Amino acid sequence: MNTAIILLNVKRKLVNDVAEQLAGMQEISEVYSVTGQYDLICIVRVRDNDVLANLMTDKITTVKGITQSNTMLAFKAFSKHDLDSMFAI
Repeated sequence: MNTAIILLNVKRKLVNDVAEQLAGMQEISEVYSVTGQYDLICIVRVRDNDVLANLMTDKITTVKGITQSNTMLAFKAFSKHDLDSMFAI
């Protein structure tokens, strides 16, 4: 299981619409509207980086209103929860 965090800047009037579109994508497990430098944060859990690459290049790029993205890959989870069983694909 690979986890990525996608930070997004979105046109102000489209934040809710963009968030709803992203939340409907199978690869994205959570979407948060946040304060600070970014408008939305997406948590992605996929089986391999090819699926992540497809999500970024074929799906997210089609969502109108996103002005900038920054994607981070998670190396290791430090959690008391069994994340693999919670988010098994």
